[in-house]
Amino acid sequence: MRVFILALSVFGILVSANVAKAGPSTTDRDLVASADPATLVHEATQETEDQIGLDKRKRRDVQRRLTGLGFDTKINGRFDKSTRAVITRWQAARGYPKTGFLDTLQHQALLTESVSAARASLGSSDKSDDDRPARRRGGSHHRSSSGPGGLIGGVVGGLFGRR
Repeated sequence: MRVFILALSVFGILVSANVAKAGPSTTDRDLVASADPATLVHEATQETEDQIGLDKRKRRDVQRRLTGLGFDTKINGRFDKSTRAVITRWQAARGYPKTGFLDTLQHQALLTESVSAARASLGSSDKSDDDRPARRRGGSHHRSSSGPGGLIGGVVGGLFGRR
């Protein structure tokens, strides 16, 4: 009888879980789609970058955000040749004119993109061991788990008992 109940439980889980759509998304992110078309044709210059008012702290912020998006650069608050090259690579990857300088719209796009990327990575990252609560010693051995695996484990544990 227990095997029959287990089989029905597993069958119910598989039917309700929509197994065909399970797993990670295979859809590519279109990074250029969110960019303002005006920024794709307007060339940024030293003058447009000066209008943003980037002091040393804000330049470091730009460098951190570029690094966070995979465009590694030194975070020193100076836009030297290597930082300009990184900005040019970021612009090329996003469809902007490759000037190595930012304008207000590109700067805003960089800020928005880095925030979106950070939220996505926080939402999809696994918890590290440091983030997990410590296991209790003694007492109940019940572990809370979600999804089909947790339900199946709970059913099997309940049917056969833990020793």
